[in-house]
Amino acid sequence: MSAYILRRILYAIPILIGVNLITFLLFFVVNSPEDMARMHLGQKRVTTEAIQAWKAEHGYDRPLLYNDAASGLASLTDTIFFQKSVKLFAFQFGSSDDGRDIGYDISQRMWPSLAIAVPVLMVGLAFNISYALFIVFFRATYIDIGSVVLLVAMLSISSLFYIIGGQFLLSKAFHLVPISGYDQGLNAWKFLILPVIVGVIGGIGSGTRWYRSLFLEEIAKDYVRTARAKGLSERFVLFRHVLRNALIPILTGVVVVLPLLFMGSLITESFFGIPGLGSYTIDAISNQDFAIVRSMVFLGAVLYILGLILTDISYTVVDPRVRLQ
Repeated sequence: MSAYILRRILYAIPILIGVNLITFLLFFVVNSPEDMARMHLGQKRVTTEAIQAWKAEHGYDRPLLYNDAASGLASLTDTIFFQKSVKLFAFQFGSSDDGRDIGYDISQRMWPSLAIAVPVLMVGLAFNISYALFIVFFRATYIDIGSVVLLVAMLSISSLFYIIGGQFLLSKAFHLVPISGYDQGLNAWKFLILPVIVGVIGGIGSGTRWYRSLFLEEIAKDYVRTARAKGLSERFVLFRHVLRNALIPILTGVVVVLPLLFMGSLITESFFGIPGLGSYTIDAISNQDFAIVRSMVFLGAVLYILGLILTDISYTVVDPRVRLQ
């Protein structure tokens, strides 16, 4: 197991290097530091002195990849690539364009994101699996047909509809919860109820349809027919055998998203005013703060690879017959 984990971590290094290089090319070759300076200064006629001053203030006055003026190792380290991209591998995110420490902001903003993402995942998982089992139990009936139509309709509706509809009904019409905002500590729960409800409802269409497909695929296998031939009830077969054997793909889908919970939801946090990493990224894009955007892209890649590694490891937990190669 340890050798496999080490091997997967080593495989992840070239992927992260590739992500870092592509991000660097997009931010510093396609979009040069001079272009960044002009966008941030926001003036139609920007002087060369103003551009150079902005570049020096934000550390963009160095060469991109190789510094001819420096000697020794400094010719590689005293470059934009090393200062802005290579240091990301050590999780040194640096400072934003307004001087704030990005690492500190991430450590503070990840908690509001988790406060929404974790309840949405847990409640949504329990509801979707239960509803899918209910539909499969009454398969080929009007309950099954009507539920599939409902799920397809819910899947076709944009998440913005659920957000705006939830804010109108629960906040503006019935005044049950605040329409947006956030508070620290235990007082935050009243601001989290509406985003969690909207997140759970928005995921019912896709989640329940997927679990229904998994359960129907399991029901068609030979071991289910054997269990029925032994006289086991349909309820016992469904909830004891089918659900248990469908845990591997279910666990795969759950484990792979666990690390990404830290990244937050871009749309949800922006609409509900939650100071999480999702709104942090949206604000950085709006303010053209490329230092934050680069950091969030790299962090997202790291968390996604971590999710894939955890998924592979989880196979052995669910099914000991699986051997990691």
